[in-house]
Amino acid sequence: MFLMLAEAMRLPSLHAAFPASRFWSIVAYNTSHVPWQGCSLHDLIQPAFSFLVGAALPFSLANRRARGGTFWRMLGHAVWRSAALILLGIFLRSLERSGTNWTFEDTLTQIGMGYTFLFLLAFASLRVQIAAFVVILVAFWGAFVLYPLPGPDFDYTKVGVRPDWPHLYTGFLAHFNKNSNLAWAFDVWFLNLFPRERPFLFNSGGWSTLSFIPTLATMLLGVWAGRWLQTPRSTVEKLKGLVAGGVAFTFAGLLLQWLHINPIVKRIWTSSYTLYSGGLILLILAGFYAITEVKGWRRWSFPLLVIGANSIAIYGMSWTIEHFVTSALVRHLGRAPFAIMGPPFEPVLLGMGVLIVFWLILFWMYRRKIFLRI
Repeated sequence: MFLMLAEAMRLPSLHAAFPASRFWSIVAYNTSHVPWQGCSLHDLIQPAFSFLVGAALPFSLANRRARGGTFWRMLGHAVWRSAALILLGIFLRSLERSGTNWTFEDTLTQIGMGYTFLFLLAFASLRVQIAAFVVILVAFWGAFVLYPLPGPDFDYTKVGVRPDWPHLYTGFLAHFNKNSNLAWAFDVWFLNLFPRERPFLFNSGGWSTLSFIPTLATMLLGVWAGRWLQTPRSTVEKLKGLVAGGVAFTFAGLLLQWLHINPIVKRIWTSSYTLYSGGLILLILAGFYAITEVKGWRRWSFPLLVIGANSIAIYGMSWTIEHFVTSALVRHLGRAPFAIMGPPFEPVLLGMGVLIVFWLILFWMYRRKIFLRI
C-alpha cells in the first residue's frame, strides 16, 4: 500500500530529467510497470496485495470459528465480499466516465472474482490445494499455447501495438504476445457483452480479465504462508521455511522463462509470473518476519502498520481524492514550497505532501479504531 501511495510522487519523471543518472534509472524502473516481460518492484504491488488476502484468510477463519461462525454463514460472507470487491473495483474504474466502465482487471475486481473459490479451497486438504494450484498454472499456460497464433497479415496497430514495439515475441512464445493472445480474445468477446460507450477492441496496456485465474493461485500461496505462520514451530524454523519457499518459487518462474516455455509477464499474469512474483513476495515476507519476529524490532514499522490496517480505505482514497488533496496543497501553500529543489523535483515533493496528508488521515482513523473492512 505504501508503494501504491508513492505513485503520487511521480518518481519516474526524475529519470527523464536526469537521463544519465543510473540511480534515477533504477528508481524509475522499480516505480513503474515494465512494458511487457520482466518484473519491477512496482509489478509486485498487486500480487503482494492478493497474496496477503490469502495469508490473512487462515487467521480470519480461525477468528470466525472461535466466535461460533458456521461454514454456511462464512460462505455467505465470502460471496458477499466477492461481489463487493468486484463492484467497488468497477466503481473506482468508472470515475470521470460518462457511464459504468465494465472492466475487470482492477486489483479489487481480480481478487473478488477469485475470493469465493479461495474460501472453498481453504477448507480442502493440502493435497487438494496443491492439485488445484498445479492445475491452474498448467491449464492457464496450456490454454494460451492452444490458442492459435495470429496470421502473417495480423495488424498489431489495430490492437494498440505500434509497429516498432520491441517486445513482441517470435516462435513459440508468440502465444504470449500483447493483444493477440487468448486473454485478449476473451475480453473482446466478454467485455462487449456489457453496455459500453464504444465497442471494446483492446486494452492499451494489455491487461486482461482472465488474470483472475492465476491470481487465485497467488492467493493460495498466501494461504499456505498464513497456515505456516500459524504452526507451533519456532520463529527460526518458520523463517527458514519462508526463505526456502521463496527461493524455490522464484527459481521455478525464472526457469520457465529461461527455457522459453513461459515468459514472466504480469499484464497477462502468466504462470511463470505467478511463481516468480510469489517467490519474491515470500522472500519479502521472510525479510519482514526476520526483522519484526525474530529480531523483535517492531517500532520502525508503525507508519506502515497505520497504512496496512486500512488498506481498503487507502485504496479508495488514492482513486477518489488524490487530485483534490493535490489541488488543495497548491491552493493553500502555493507552489514555492514544492519548487525549492528545482522544477524536476516539484511533482516529487508535491506527491510527498499528498502522501503525508493521506497518512495523517489514516493515523486519525487508526487512533479512533476506524477500520474499513469488506
